[in-house]
Amino acid sequence: MSARMDEDAVVFRGVSKNYGALVALDAIDLRIPRGQSVAILGPNGAGKTTAISLLLGLRSATAGSISVLGGNPCEQAVRARVGAMLQSSGLPEYLRVDEAIALFRSYYPAPLPIDELLALAGLNELARSRIARLSGGQVQRLYFALALCGNPELLVLDEPTVGLDVEARRSLLATISEIAKRGRTVLMSTHYLDEADAIADRVVVIDRGHIIADGTPSEVKGTVGRKRVAFTSRVALDDERFVRNGERYEALTESPESLLRELFARNVEIEELTVTGATLEEAFVALTAGEHRHVA
Repeated sequence: MSARMDEDAVVFRGVSKNYGALVALDAIDLRIPRGQSVAILGPNGAGKTTAISLLLGLRSATAGSISVLGGNPCEQAVRARVGAMLQSSGLPEYLRVDEAIALFRSYYPAPLPIDELLALAGLNELARSRIARLSGGQVQRLYFALALCGNPELLVLDEPTVGLDVEARRSLLATISEIAKRGRTVLMSTHYLDEADAIADRVVVIDRGHIIADGTPSEVKGTVGRKRVAFTSRVALDDERFVRNGERYEALTESPESLLRELFARNVEIEELTVTGATLEEAFVALTAGEHRHVA
């Protein structure tokens, strides 16, 4: 089976998933065009892991329909075109890194070369190491290599940088960005909102089984009406609205102009002044606290 290039990579139509009396997803609609990089965000128990399980064909929806690359996610022909990196992955620890990759490559009709997979995951020097001897971060990089084995059209990453040090995390994110630039569809869930802001074309926020925000990172950040006012002052400022770090002061306000007029009227000495919008983390906190409106 092959999908036309103009087809959406993922389509959810009125999808619900119940676990007994618990409603994990409640009639959600979602379309992800091919070639788009999407971050799915949500607090624990929001429904994002359930959504990923459904699109991978690991669970069945209670209601609604799901299409992945133009077909049924449970079909082998579709699964062969999808790569997944899940938190619950497991491998025999007696295997070497190159043996595990060779095994997974054998599952696909046109896999990537093993040398390329090792390089993409930063595992060249660990190719002949036993999995049992790998650190948690190194195992995470191996899972990433395995997700890429089939040269997937859709790459699904569930918390891909958990356990990685700063350098390894930066390297992996750069690789994910490069894969997205090649025209692959990337769907990633993460608790690191700076990652979503850095590499995603689009952010989808799920809470209590509903999609509560869907837009570019800038659009989602724009749902928070407050601005961040930051400046340096050599004279101590006694004002509860500001968070102080040495000589640096920061405050979130819905009216930065009024705040600054007040400070100037008080002759507060201000240097290195910046006024910026809310961060994605601040927007996420506001949205999942119920202070949200739909972004389309």
